Amino acid sequence: MRCIDAVRFVDTNVLLYAVSGDKADVAKATRAAVLLNEPDLALSTQVMQEFYVQATRATGTSLPHDIVVAFLDTLARYPIQAVTWDLVRSACATARRWQLNYWDAAIIEAARALDCAIVLSEDLQHGQDFAGVGVVNPFVENPS
Repeated sequence: MRCIDAVRFVDTNVLLYAVSGDKADVAKATRAAVLLNEPDLALSTQVMQEFYVQATRATGTSLPHDIVVAFLDTLARYPIQAVTWDLVRSACATARRWQLNYWDAAIIEAARALDCAIVLSEDLQHGQDFAGVGVVNPFVENPS
């Protein structure tokens, strides 16, 4: 599936902030909730898998399975890039070229596969451009 309207790819940390009950995360949780109501987003099965694992961890957010799955169901309205062999190969090349860990490279390549120009993440360097896929930390003041 190609992104026709979506231009911004959402990383796992945005999803995690959206469900965070930590008082230290109130501003980020509010920003994440606003973002997730915008129409121009996309994500990948990797992001959804990472979210499930982190959100249900006993030492993390620790949400019940049913709540996490229901939240993931709400995200199905967006384009979702599956992890394919071609994506894995592209991510391996990106990891090598840009000296990234594989998982971050897979985020970049999933965004590229969906023709998304921006990855919304606080885990990658704000302002970095990976050959046409830029990174924006949506939690910094004036992120654009």
